[in-house]
Amino acid sequence: MRTTMKSYLSRRQHILDTIGKDGVAILFAAPEQRRSNDTEFPFRQDSYFHYLSGFPEPEAVIVLDGAAQTSTLYCRDKDALDETWHGFRYGAEAAQTEFGFDAAYSINQWREHIEDAILNKRQLYALWGLYPEQDAILMQHWHHVQQSAGQRALAEYSRAPDALVDLSTLLNPMRLIKDADELIMLREAGRISALAHIRAMQHTHPGMKEFQIEAEILHEFMWHGARYPAYNSIVAGGKNACCLHYVDNKDTLQNGDLLLIDAGAEYQLYAGDITRTLPVNGTFSPVQKDVYEVVLAANEASIAAVKPGMNWADIHNIALRILVQGLIDFKLLKGSVDGNIESRAYSRFYMHGLGHWVGLDVHDVGGRWHEGKPVLLQAGMCTTIEPGLYINADDDIPAAFHNIGIRIEDNVAVTANGCENYTASAPKSVNDIQALMRG
Repeated sequence: MRTTMKSYLSRRQHILDTIGKDGVAILFAAPEQRRSNDTEFPFRQDSYFHYLSGFPEPEAVIVLDGAAQTSTLYCRDKDALDETWHGFRYGAEAAQTEFGFDAAYSINQWREHIEDAILNKRQLYALWGLYPEQDAILMQHWHHVQQSAGQRALAEYSRAPDALVDLSTLLNPMRLIKDADELIMLREAGRISALAHIRAMQHTHPGMKEFQIEAEILHEFMWHGARYPAYNSIVAGGKNACCLHYVDNKDTLQNGDLLLIDAGAEYQLYAGDITRTLPVNGTFSPVQKDVYEVVLAANEASIAAVKPGMNWADIHNIALRILVQGLIDFKLLKGSVDGNIESRAYSRFYMHGLGHWVGLDVHDVGGRWHEGKPVLLQAGMCTTIEPGLYINADDDIPAAFHNIGIRIEDNVAVTANGCENYTASAPKSVNDIQALMRG
């Protein structure tokens, strides 16, 4: 199950058509990252680079020439000795064929060729700021072309780009709307993520370490073909659930506490992102259940509101009003719903937004605003829906509410008439969670 070559070719062609005869675009592969001494972290390709090529190796460059309407890849050479130690390399010849480039060369040649590609273009597109070391090299070549062009008598026929353009302004809107291949990958990432949450519910009991539950999650990811998590898993028992990005996962799970698990699989570089909250001993206390039901109501009402043409802010406000009303009912807030929203008094218990785009990055590109206007939902957009309530053990909080941290997160794809919750197979009702944990 992989993205088809047709999709990669179509994406590159869209960029070529957009930049036109006056544009050239340069993209760099992600660098390898040192972990310690002479070991590296597992390599993960840059999301933009993958989006346009599917090419999985470091030390690679893509050049998209709008005038020639060509895409060129520069990559590592075949090297029998290095491949003996570190694994397979495509090399230029195989890479050109396998990944559909018009031409491919050794990575050692890109600096020889780049000035010819830049020459007589008006716009130089790159992901400026993403890899500063590469930016510096690219700017050296741009400056050299600029100097050389300025010294020639026929300057009108020999010039350097006079505009350095952020390529993400073209790629982000493309990545925001998922194509059919991407939706397949995201559904599979969601399916595997849901299986991992089910496994975690089946194995959780008092006395376990948080990292032991994390091990069950990672096992399920890998067993079903997701080699890596999409992000550092949050496995947060008790008070740890009130820390939004808790990733130490080192404490012992206590009888009577809740366990918040925020974990998602990465499948073919596409991210799943699910959060479920469960009772460590398998049974919600009455207060835990009451708070949980409020968060669940916010989650379900928000999902029901997702459809084309909706403003994300309106969906956020649906969830917010449910959460604030619940806090008032619990006597954790005083006054009216509108008053608490206006004063932001609720932010003591709910301090994050309702969700984010999800795709090749778990916090995917695209933004909620464009040129001062909200980005309205369209078919093909994929977002998380993740309301939560976090109640610390403060002196003015009744003891029954202490250290209740609850978040319920699903991944939804906007469809032509509504949305598809493609992580719904992970149980989230009180009865379903308790039944699963009872076995």
